[in-house]
Amino acid sequence: MSELFAQDTPLKPLAERMRPISLDDIKGQDAIIGPGKPLRKAIEQDQLHSMILWGPPGVGKTTLARLLAHLSGCRFETLSAVLSGVKEIRESVAKAQQAQMRGIKSVLFVDEVHRFNKGQQDAFLPYVEDGTIIFVGATTENPSFELNNALLSRARVYRLASLTATDLDAVFQRAVQQDDTLRAAQLTIDPDAYDLLLASCDGDARKLLGFVELLGDIAEPGVSINQGHIGELLATRVRRFDKGGDVFYEQISAMHKSVRGSSPDGALYWLCRMLDGGCDPLYVARRLVRMASEDIGNADPRALEMCINAWHAQERLGSPEGELSLAQAVVYLASAPKSNAVYKAYNTCMALVREGQDHEVPMHLRNAPTTLMSQVGMGEGYRYAHDEPNGYAAGEQYLPEALKDQRFYEPVDRGLEIKIGSKLDQLRQWDKDSATKRYDK
Repeated sequence: MSELFAQDTPLKPLAERMRPISLDDIKGQDAIIGPGKPLRKAIEQDQLHSMILWGPPGVGKTTLARLLAHLSGCRFETLSAVLSGVKEIRESVAKAQQAQMRGIKSVLFVDEVHRFNKGQQDAFLPYVEDGTIIFVGATTENPSFELNNALLSRARVYRLASLTATDLDAVFQRAVQQDDTLRAAQLTIDPDAYDLLLASCDGDARKLLGFVELLGDIAEPGVSINQGHIGELLATRVRRFDKGGDVFYEQISAMHKSVRGSSPDGALYWLCRMLDGGCDPLYVARRLVRMASEDIGNADPRALEMCINAWHAQERLGSPEGELSLAQAVVYLASAPKSNAVYKAYNTCMALVREGQDHEVPMHLRNAPTTLMSQVGMGEGYRYAHDEPNGYAAGEQYLPEALKDQRFYEPVDRGLEIKIGSKLDQLRQWDKDSATKRYDK
């Protein structure tokens, strides 16, 4: 085993000391490096290729890159997109070229590659194409949005998953069994406290090992770590919530889909996760207003009013008092009858208009405030609905002639839209009766 994977000194953080030294030591990623999986096959067949490792923090992206280079007999070079620019890229490439002349392949690992701009990303392309480097980029963000198509086309994307409680347990067990410092601490944890610890790590092995190292420092011989200890440890932690990043949008999506799926518990959970993670409550308020129109609509018009009121309450009260109004609104939205009829009608109509359906306003619908306008026929034949039987001008046409049979809004059979649909059916029947002179006044 090379020095790269030798036992680290206790002076290094536990997460660094416990970096996996084989593919089997990496937990939670069997979908890409398990027996018979594509990436493992590539390593076993000495066909290492350029790739993007996409996944949340603490799931092994850097460790996997190091292992891939080691197992393939490649030189390993690393860059951080936060600290590096084109100059550093060129220096790394120059080193790779020198190694290539000696018959040694180089893996160039770029951490947080999504932080490189287009020009910096393009700087890699010639050297990926000519085989100077095997490019391995790591990102927490969706590569489809953050990386150039040219770079993506030259690298395979592998999605790494958050670790499950079972995976985290395996990471913990390996640490307490193999790390000399932890063994000396004789760390023991109550079962309930242990479950709480694992659940609080957001699937992040590095976060878990950081917590465990702190617990090892405070552990007393013969005294088991309890929930109180864990609670104190977790009180100052920062949860995973990267504004503008993948987790941000994933949690918003989860809340919206919980509302749409009529799960008040799910919607409330994701709301709390977002607020606890530092999301701006006013951003949540705006999203709730959108949900009220998109997913509830006229099935319960009160939903929109409640969301506007919750927004105003948040603006006036601030946090944390105003956040209760957001919770009230999200639970109401999830519990309300659902309809996307208005949403669909709006999108259909807007698409039609944007396609060029810019018909003139029919003459009878035009206003005629002057004599001249009346003389040319504007407003002629318009029927004032309030003067008609039942307040409805049966047979009157309000769409351009070319669209007279077009329907955009189709109410669903839920909530208030049941009544709205019944009303519209009645009006359409009166229109038919009027057309055949059988309208009963």
